[in-house]
Amino acid sequence: MDELANIVLRFALYVDLLLLFGLPLFGLYNVNAALRFQPLLRGMALVGSLLSVAGLVLMTRAMSGETQLAALWPHLRMMLLETDVGLAWALRMTALIIVLFRPSGWIASIASAVALASLAWSGHGAMDEGALRFWHFLSDILHLLAAGAWLGAMLALLLMARLVDDTHIRRLAEAVKRFEWMGAVIVLTLTISGVVNYLFIVGPRLLPGSYGLLLAIKVLLFMAMLMLAALNRFHLGPLLERSLRDGQHLIAATALKRSLVVELVTALLVVALVAWLGTLSPEPG
Repeated sequence: MDELANIVLRFALYVDLLLLFGLPLFGLYNVNAALRFQPLLRGMALVGSLLSVAGLVLMTRAMSGETQLAALWPHLRMMLLETDVGLAWALRMTALIIVLFRPSGWIASIASAVALASLAWSGHGAMDEGALRFWHFLSDILHLLAAGAWLGAMLALLLMARLVDDTHIRRLAEAVKRFEWMGAVIVLTLTISGVVNYLFIVGPRLLPGSYGLLLAIKVLLFMAMLMLAALNRFHLGPLLERSLRDGQHLIAATALKRSLVVELVTALLVVALVAWLGTLSPEPG
């Protein structure tokens, strides 16, 4: 039961922090999107703080074996003051408080990036040492930031696609086109960092067992996301632009919205697998 709770908690925290970074970033390079993310970002910062507290308590309880709060407190204090995980947690909480009070502009983007990057200290990179540890953490952080940028863009485009009048559809078409260069950077970063992370964790070999199976499913889902992204980029996006000239944009906008929903659901499945993989050992046994 504790293992399931840990997976669910990790999934919720990952989704929250990925979107917390991706949404304000989308607003920075899509200034004409006319979306107000501030209330949503404040809510996400608050939820992220609560999930982080719950995660720290659950991790400390699992490591110490204590269940009573009074007996658990000394272990929590040691975790916070004497471990890298505790330092990363404190940095995340500070960043989330900043977003809570300043949920817009570059300040929100930088603070949310720090909060998201802190998740790397709960991954497999924490087991490495020396230079290998640094490069593994760097790869993990780049992977997280790229994933957050993609997830946030999908949600932002979906929010824009809710309104189907000419003005909002025109803004949606512009946003899809503007996302092209960012999408290329995201895909390249995710692919390279994903391969590097795999080599860091298991080396040039195939993994048997549950870890290998879940990792293979994750790769297949990522490939499905790439195909959906290509569909949006080369077909549905241009179709939406052409439909604006013809005044028949409702069908094109609906098709794009459906594709974005499928892409977002696929992305959430990938995040769920990442949360699960983080609780497993890559070593067979």
